[in-house]
Amino acid sequence: MSVTSAPEQYLTFTLGKAVYALQIAPIREIIEYPGLTEIPMTPEFLRGVINLRGVVVPVIDLSVRFGRGLTQVGRRTCVVITEVDGDNGAIPLGILVDGVNEVLEVEEERIEDKPEFGLGLRPDFVSGMIRRDNDFIVMLDIAHVLSATELEQLVDAGGESLDSRQVS
Repeated sequence: MSVTSAPEQYLTFTLGKAVYALQIAPIREIIEYPGLTEIPMTPEFLRGVINLRGVVVPVIDLSVRFGRGLTQVGRRTCVVITEVDGDNGAIPLGILVDGVNEVLEVEEERIEDKPEFGLGLRPDFVSGMIRRDNDFIVMLDIAHVLSATELEQLVDAGGESLDSRQVS
């Protein structure tokens, strides 16, 4: 008798016409697009910050992070609040997406290795592919996509720091 692991949960969302998936574990909540406070002299991918229960949360435009244009805010646009590891513990970050689709329960046998080329993303941003009917959903490696160290370096080049700050 073989032992099968329990299915893992993934949140699927859209950016443009593409569908992506993130593991549920680091996701804290999903909020309607609240409007953002823009921060001058920051890279284009840092769209601004929001006040989430007294904590300043930077919001990253995933489309720009992937080398595409700015996300156009629409009725389904939302911010996925996640946490990434920073030097001083977990850092809350928001991810601006066109829309959230669903939470999928994915069995291990439905996960394929990432292709060597052809995804239009940096290879380290992709952890694998979820097989779904006749197509695939790209699984993002959130630790690389939202690497606090890399984002801080990019933001510092624009004149700002990406540490978590309290709002008074």
